[in-house]
Amino acid sequence: MHRQDIRFMSIALEEAISALDEGEIPVGAVVVRGDEVIARAHNGSITTNDPSAHAEMVAIRKAAGVIGNYRLSGTTLYVTLEPCIMCAGAILHARIDRLVFGASDRKGGGVESLYAILSDERLNHSVDITGGVLREACSEILSGFFRKKRLS
Repeated sequence: MHRQDIRFMSIALEEAISALDEGEIPVGAVVVRGDEVIARAHNGSITTNDPSAHAEMVAIRKAAGVIGNYRLSGTTLYVTLEPCIMCAGAILHARIDRLVFGASDRKGGGVESLYAILSDERLNHSVDITGGVLREACSEILSGFFRKKRLS
C-alpha cells in the first residue's frame, strides 16, 4: 500500500463522513491527477432523489467539469466502497487509469466481488485496480450505518 493511496483514501473517508452526516449511505470518492485532488464527492442519491448520484458518478462529473473534458485520462479514482456496475461503466467511459477502493461490496460490486467489468479484456480500456486500502475504516463506517438503520 502506497503512502499516497492512504492519503487520498483518507480524503475519500472524509467525504463518506459528510454523506453520513446528511443521512446518505456513507461512501466517498476523490479524483486525483498527479498529486492534486481535482474533485471530491459523496453519495447524494437520497437527498437529490437521483439514483445515479453515487459518490463515484458525482466525483467523475465534477472532475470532467474541472478538466473541461469527459475523458479523465491520467487520473486515479479513490472510493471507499467497490464501485457498482453503473459506476464501473462510467469509469471505463471516462478512461480513468486507476481505481483504488477500500471495502469490497459482496452484494453489488462491479469490479471484483460480483462482476469484473474493469478487468474484461474484450473492452477497449483497461483500469489498474487496487482494492483494500483502509479496508477496515471503510467497512466500519458502512457497517455502522446499516447497523443503526436496522435498529431504527
